[in-house]
Amino acid sequence: MRIVVLLLVIANLTLFAYTRLDDASRGEAGRLKQQIQPDKIKLLTPPQVAALGPAKIAALADVCIEWGPFSDVERVKAVADLESLQLGRLLSSRRVDIDGIYWVSLGPFTSKPLADRRNAELRAQGIADVSTVDTGRGQFAVSAGMFRTEAAARTRAESLSRQGFGLARVEPRAQSMSQTMLVVRDPQQSVVTRFKELQLQYSGSDLKFGACPTAS
Repeated sequence: MRIVVLLLVIANLTLFAYTRLDDASRGEAGRLKQQIQPDKIKLLTPPQVAALGPAKIAALADVCIEWGPFSDVERVKAVADLESLQLGRLLSSRRVDIDGIYWVSLGPFTSKPLADRRNAELRAQGIADVSTVDTGRGQFAVSAGMFRTEAAARTRAESLSRQGFGLARVEPRAQSMSQTMLVVRDPQQSVVTRFKELQLQYSGSDLKFGACPTAS
């Protein structure tokens, strides 16, 4: 009986060793043959992901939406607009440095009280992203926002003019500006749809779809 058991053990060990040697002999070529249509695997670029539509984007794994960039005032308003989505820990933010920005301002004013008065008039009309700025040599201006493109800045300037606030100036600024991107991980279809709606309400903001940024 012991001899029979010993023979069975030897037979199993021999079969195992033969299988391992056969796999090794195949090498990389053998493993490639076992792949299922490897030529059909494609990596999507962010624009291609965005073109998939809310439903397909929501079905992807480890995909993030980035929305922005926003100034500090815009960020507060944008986060408030997202509260109804109850994103919780899925919502985060990151700071980015923006170069080649354009400044929209009203003025100059010959005194700070005059600039503050125009500032208050703008805020009374619901325009929150404004501040009084000392431009030097006894003159002041009301900053009406920083924009990444000249087109977005001119749109803001024209809007202020139509509201009766006078001619706004658009000037390029050499220094970079730190702003905020809002990030949502693995968004549901309703979240993607809402983000696309909100983007239209924030001039100069962009939506980016892609792999979630790694934690630093």
